[in-house]
Amino acid sequence: MGKHNEFGKLGEQKAVDFLLATGYEILFRNYRYLKAEVDIIAKKGEELAIIEVKSRTTGFFTAISDTITPKKIKLLTMAADHYVLEKDLDVQVRFDIITIIKKGEKFEVEHLKDAFYHF
Repeated sequence: MGKHNEFGKLGEQKAVDFLLATGYEILFRNYRYLKAEVDIIAKKGEELAIIEVKSRTTGFFTAISDTITPKKIKLLTMAADHYVLEKDLDVQVRFDIITIIKKGEKFEVEHLKDAFYHF
């Protein structure tokens, strides 16, 4: 596994740890449907969060709007719809982005709720 893949998996685990610590229940990690993959599906109350995780180092900054393309949003929406139908859920769905920024040996977590409305 390449270093970027290892760092990405570490970032996803940091996001899961953050979500658990803030009261979310993790329902699924790396949910796949057709060509779509959702990093994390989590629930808090009656709200389902479809979460894309972006891991970065302090030396690498790209605007999140440049990393989440309209095609990616379409795929995430399709996968979320499939998950909700497959599980027969009656929940509100939102799309979030969690960025994990490594600064030296520490990690900074930023959680942007309803992220697609910000683009």
